[in-house]
Amino acid sequence: MSDPSLRGHIEQYYATVPLHFADVEEFGPLRLFVRKDPGTPYYGGPSHAQPATADSEVITRADISQVRTRQRELGVPEAFEWLAEAAPGLRAHIEATGLPVAERPLMVLDPRNPLPSQTLPAGVTIRVLAADDPALPAALALPRLAFAEGGTEVGSAGGTELSVVAAELVADGTVATTAPTIRAGHKVVVAAVAPDGTPLAAGHYHPANGATEIGGIGTLPTARRQGLGAAVTTALASRARDHGVHTIFLAYAEDAVARIYTRLGFRPADITLLIANQPARS
Repeated sequence: MSDPSLRGHIEQYYATVPLHFADVEEFGPLRLFVRKDPGTPYYGGPSHAQPATADSEVITRADISQVRTRQRELGVPEAFEWLAEAAPGLRAHIEATGLPVAERPLMVLDPRNPLPSQTLPAGVTIRVLAADDPALPAALALPRLAFAEGGTEVGSAGGTELSVVAAELVADGTVATTAPTIRAGHKVVVAAVAPDGTPLAAGHYHPANGATEIGGIGTLPTARRQGLGAAVTTALASRARDHGVHTIFLAYAEDAVARIYTRLGFRPADITLLIANQPARS
């Protein structure tokens, strides 16, 4: 059984961290985060909705329909996310509307354990990216390629494909929107960078009230099986700890990835994030 205080910290985090990037619109027992600027500085949005009350029984299909109508007006995914344990009856309501629901178990870093040291390939360095770092566009693009080729095996997408997606993120305003959030300390991006400046793995976190979720961990498919994802995760967690974050957690979609996190000191939180129609998070 999960620690109630841990669940409370995580639940508060999910309710507050999008406020760095979004306004809130209330639809009865549901709240919708409406992002203030174009681009995607926070995961796949924010453009998702979540319960505003722990009593999921008061949420009706009409409430869900209202939110979805508003999301269509905004031109954003009709997305919802919530902790399964916090609103146990909501999944049935969401699935009844035809939206598929994905499960993302959470893991939490034991605050008592030191983080293990990581070995990097020759010439590769780990660095925290500043808002004007020339590697930032490619680092933000990297998860798209990593998630498109799931798993941990070496894949086909490499530097050429990364450059194409990076250019798209510059053109659509994502990079320009993300830069101020980095300067403000609302987003931290870490990358494992090759000698030529190409990010080979990257991830990020968004701190809020002493807690953070590490997300977007991805390795360029052609650069897998070198421990780069583990090195980036360790660097993110270490920096978060050094800056006063005491609750560090993450979500996973595959058991092979969970085993990597276990070796780094994460343990199952016995808490599950449910995502309906939301882009990949980790």
